[in-house]
Amino acid sequence: MSNQPVSIHESSLDGAARHIVPLSGGKDSTAMAIYLTRNYPEIDFEFVFSDTGAELPESYAYFERLEHVLGKKITRITALDMLGVEEKQGRSPFDVILYEHFSGFLPSPRSRWCTRMLKIHPYERHIGKDKAYSYIAIRSDENRSGYLNKGKPVLLSEEPNIIPVYPFKDDGITIDDVKLMLDDSGLGIPEYYEWRSRSGCYFCFYQQIGEWQGLQERHPELFEKAKSYEKGQNGRSFSWVDGRSLDDVEKMPRKKMKPKSDDDGCAICHL
Repeated sequence: MSNQPVSIHESSLDGAARHIVPLSGGKDSTAMAIYLTRNYPEIDFEFVFSDTGAELPESYAYFERLEHVLGKKITRITALDMLGVEEKQGRSPFDVILYEHFSGFLPSPRSRWCTRMLKIHPYERHIGKDKAYSYIAIRSDENRSGYLNKGKPVLLSEEPNIIPVYPFKDDGITIDDVKLMLDDSGLGIPEYYEWRSRSGCYFCFYQQIGEWQGLQERHPELFEKAKSYEKGQNGRSFSWVDGRSLDDVEKMPRKKMKPKSDDDGCAICHL
C-alpha cells in the first residue's frame, strides 16, 4: 500500500477499506462531512474527532448539532486511549501529555508536539493497520503550498495504509460552496468565527493578539486557565505568545483580528 493521494471517485469503489472523515470543528471539515454524506451515500463513512480536552465550548456544541444533521454518531478519540490512561474530571489529555511526557514545556510553532501527540497519533491508533481512506477538507480554491508544488500535500498521517483523499479538490468545491452547504444544512458556521479565525484549542499558540483578547472576553475562565500553564512547574515560566505573557496581552489595547492566509497555522487542527 502507498499513501499517495487518490481521487474520491477511486476511493468510492473500494468497499473493503475503511472510509474515515476526521473532523476539527472547523467549517471546511464540517461541510465536507455533510457533502460526502449527501453525495456519496454508497460509502459507509466513519466520522472521527481527536479531542484534546482543550477545544472551545462552541466546538463541542457544534459537534452535537452536526451529529443530528449527519444522522450518525461522531467517534471521539483521545490520547488517553492511546496511553491507556483513565479519563478523570479536571485532567485533560493535554494535561497528561504536557506534564508526564514534556515536563511542562508548552508547545510552540517550533515544537508542535501537541499536533503529533494529541491529533495524529490517536488517529493512527484508531485506524491501526486497516486499509483506510482519510478524507481531508482542502478546498479547490485554497493556496496551500503543497498544492502549488512548493511542498508536501497536507496529510494527517504518513502511514502507508492511510490513503489521503481530497474530495473538495476533486469536485471543485470553493469557500462559497462551503458556506452555502453549512447554511442549507441549518448549521451555519461555528459561532467562534465571530471572534476567532480558526478552530482548535482555546490556547492555540497560532492565535493573534486580538484572538487572545477575544478569548478573554468570551471565555475568561479559559483565558485564566491558559495563563496558569505559563507558570509551569518548579519556578519555570513559559509563554503562549512569542515574546509576551498573557499578563502582557491583558494590558494591550484591543486589536482587530486580521485575515489569515491558508498556509498560516496548523492544517490538521484548523481545516
